Amino acid sequence: MDLQVSVFLLFILFTAGHTLRCYDCMSSTGSCAEEQRITTCPSGSSQCESSTIVTQVGAITSKVVQIKECVPVCQSGSINVGFARMSSSCCNTDQCNAEDAPEPSNVPNGKICYYCDGKSCSNTLRCSGDEDRCITATGTSDDQPLVVKGCASKSICDAKSVRNVESASCCEGNLCNGAQSVTQSFLFLCCSLLSYFLLH
Repeated sequence: MDLQVSVFLLFILFTAGHTLRCYDCMSSTGSCAEEQRITTCPSGSSQCESSTIVTQVGAITSKVVQIKECVPVCQSGSINVGFARMSSSCCNTDQCNAEDAPEPSNVPNGKICYYCDGKSCSNTLRCSGDEDRCITATGTSDDQPLVVKGCASKSICDAKSVRNVESASCCEGNLCNGAQSVTQSFLFLCCSLLSYFLLH
């Protein structure tokens, strides 16, 4: 009986002191394979994340960025805001983010949403992969209202809050995120929206 109690207490002490360890890197060469290192996650980080961001101009893909890190909350899924697409995958065991996140799918799924190009939000975007929602996010920069629109997967839409974003909403019908003209720069909000999903 004493042996069973000792083993149980030893197990509790071992697991109570365990801190999550994740791969950590940021690479603009398309892969983190040669640059990643193992890091002990800070208190409050309970998941490992791998993300891939693909920037594009029209049909030309210009850059692939890989990011791996410890995060407090992670949403596996993808988002497309017209000039950039991001996919992320999440896990919660030691070094489970060894593999790079796959590039976001570019296979159209029939869904169509509006996106903003800095001048207008009446451009249409063909969603792909698991992006089954249209997203609209609003915020401000230098007291100027900003709007970002695009396609997102349900899991991304389920995120509770977005840093530097006043409101974000998702809807399910084609073009349900409404066209709207904008004259302000929208890059700040786009970066905030993407960095939220990368860093939180």
